[in-house]
Amino acid sequence: MAEAADFQGTSASPARRWLRRTGALLTGAPLLAGLLQLPAATPADAAGQESLQAAAAKGSVSVAVDSLTPSTPSEGDTITVSGTVTNNGKQTVTGAHVDLQVGPPLETRSSIDTLAKKSADLQGPSGEKVGGKYTEKYSALTPGVAEPFSISVPADKLDLGRDGVYQLAVSLSGKTSAQPWDQVLGVQRTFLPWQPEEADTKTKTTFLWPLISSAHMAAETGSNEQQTPVFRDDELAEEIAPGGRLDQMVSLGKGLDVTWVVDPDLLASVDAMTRSYQVRGADGSTTPGRNQEVAKHWLAELQQAVTGEEVAALPFGDPDLASLAHNGTSVTGSLGHLKEATDVADETVDTILHVKPSTDFVWPIDGAVDPSIVKVATSAGADKVITRSDSLQDNLSYTPSAARPIGGGTTAVVADARMSTAFQGDLTRASASTLAVQRFLAQSLTLGLQTGKQRSVVVAPQRMPSVSQAQAMAEALGALQGGSWSESQDLTDAAKAKPDPSADTRVPPASAYPSALRKQELPRAAFEQIARTQGKLDKFKVILTRQSRVVTPFGRAMNREMSTSWRGRGVAAVGYRDGIESYLNGLIDGVKLIQKSETKLSGRSAMIPVTVQNNLVQGVEHLELRLTSKNPTRLKIGGDAYEQQRVAVNGGHAQSVKFTTSANANGRAEVVAQLYTEDGQKYGAPVTFDVKVTEVTPTVMLVIGGGVLLLVLAGFRMYTHRKRAAAREAEDDSAEADDESDGPQNQADAPQNPESSDARLTEESAAGSRAEAPEQPSDPAPDTAAENADPSGTGERVDR
Repeated sequence: MAEAADFQGTSASPARRWLRRTGALLTGAPLLAGLLQLPAATPADAAGQESLQAAAAKGSVSVAVDSLTPSTPSEGDTITVSGTVTNNGKQTVTGAHVDLQVGPPLETRSSIDTLAKKSADLQGPSGEKVGGKYTEKYSALTPGVAEPFSISVPADKLDLGRDGVYQLAVSLSGKTSAQPWDQVLGVQRTFLPWQPEEADTKTKTTFLWPLISSAHMAAETGSNEQQTPVFRDDELAEEIAPGGRLDQMVSLGKGLDVTWVVDPDLLASVDAMTRSYQVRGADGSTTPGRNQEVAKHWLAELQQAVTGEEVAALPFGDPDLASLAHNGTSVTGSLGHLKEATDVADETVDTILHVKPSTDFVWPIDGAVDPSIVKVATSAGADKVITRSDSLQDNLSYTPSAARPIGGGTTAVVADARMSTAFQGDLTRASASTLAVQRFLAQSLTLGLQTGKQRSVVVAPQRMPSVSQAQAMAEALGALQGGSWSESQDLTDAAKAKPDPSADTRVPPASAYPSALRKQELPRAAFEQIARTQGKLDKFKVILTRQSRVVTPFGRAMNREMSTSWRGRGVAAVGYRDGIESYLNGLIDGVKLIQKSETKLSGRSAMIPVTVQNNLVQGVEHLELRLTSKNPTRLKIGGDAYEQQRVAVNGGHAQSVKFTTSANANGRAEVVAQLYTEDGQKYGAPVTFDVKVTEVTPTVMLVIGGGVLLLVLAGFRMYTHRKRAAAREAEDDSAEADDESDGPQNQADAPQNPESSDARLTEESAAGSRAEAPEQPSDPAPDTAAENADPSGTGERVDR
């Protein structure tokens, strides 16, 4: 850690201030000597002190400093300290009074840390009381009752010396019935930065203002043309609503000179909320989202806030680089997701915010790095890694500039750990927030006074500050930007600043990575599940006519599965990944074969239909259906063991594909229908069914043959009869011709030839027999009708 050892570069004070402060020191010397000569405490006094420590290590009265204004006073200012005192003991405190005490300047940054940890310790140094009229008195403090106080004192009454950070203690003294003497019963220490004049060399400060949230959108979309998105919950609406966390981040950040660090997933999610969207409830049902106007207002406010400010875009979904480096690189395709997340970031931010973001930066969790994290972080094209000084440490007596080269063309932008962590913890109480603000300002001023050289400092706070934390950050940053020792700087400029040649550029080894962070990482199983989902998506998309409707939402969902926001939420992370994979499985199962029952085949050949059902909204193509006979010696399909045909089915429709089969023997033959993609990969589950072959028997053939023979004989007999009748008729015609020559006048009365009449009757009888004869077995059967798309019934029969 960088540590201040001196105050080189401190600006000289005017002569008047120097004389006044020197006099104050000389006046205080005799008093200090007198204090050193005080007699030792009596046994009774010692017992009383021990009793006090035993009763409450931090005093029986709690003191809360709720506000200190101005945070960075100058000469001529009046400092107002307000707060409350609460008697936590069981006895009434009498003669109580609140005093301000100013201690000596804190020389180092570590001394500020030490004092912050013991801010309420009665045994710590408190400095000299201001006294006089700058005291607030109470006749009595009742147990359990909080009493307010407010003390205003001119800055010149505090006898502040040279520029630096001073301890300002607010103490409450009083008496109790058990200890009837005036004593300090409670204290609260804070920090008073003092640099009334403009610094000759100002520190350039970059403050990152993060707009990041957790994953709220699923991969599921509606079946309409607009693909209405489905949100897992409505929590994002709460965050962007007036007073919500993200609403406060935008409203507080507006007007501050900061670098906005944005997760494109957040922008995409809020943008989706500006239109029609659905919210999934706890019972699995969905209801229409109703926060379109809230989303539009938030985006409009954000667009105004970032106008003219630098915007740095993280990879889409804010992927957990450390988890990926430690557990995901050995899983095929994991780094590809990081590249996709980086590529889509630029377009997303530009489209929604109408600003061109910087995509050169990556930000590992808490700025902790090791060689594998740096390698992964830069694999997607970024060449600047935001780290932190408690990870990339220096053995220097001062804090160097943030930028430093770490090899391979990569720049580490080292954020200051003390200033970056100043706003962590519960800051809902005003006293905690005030202490955090004053501590941040104290660290900044002390850093600036370390050397006479200008340095660039970066502040990278927690990724998702709460409302109270964001308010404290804004208050501190407003005071800093209005102060006299710092000036704002963009992140890009901080990364380009000249590195300190004495700064350490060695990336810490993997063994130095914090174990607490390692325990929160996404496990290898998470990346394996993501890879499994991606594999299913790759097979599924090749059959789609409109791939983007599926590829885009699932691609972004898998980016979210790698998000840093899943740290500490392992159960929720598993549930999210399972939900994505389950939804994809449902879509894949939407294209399937209809189950078939046993099929009966009577005859040697027939057409067997197999139905493909498409329950998707869009059509599918590039599919092939293969029908395979497990017993080709009994049943052949397409003249071989199997036949394959291409399939294309419109959305919401079914299609029957017919296959030609030929039977060689009686019995059952198992048949398997399986869909394949064009590259030969199986698609979906196969459908297996039996075909019962009923071949024609010899007995039936003998009966049919006998019938045919009888028909032939009958036809032959009819033919001979007709031939004889024709011959007799010709003879009769000759005889009639002879008779006509003898007596034509008697022709009409001549008797008819009985044989000729019989022949005609025989012919008419035969013709009638042929007209009334029933259909013979040799007549051809009709063609097999096509099946519908419904499942076949039991004992389905396919006729020849």
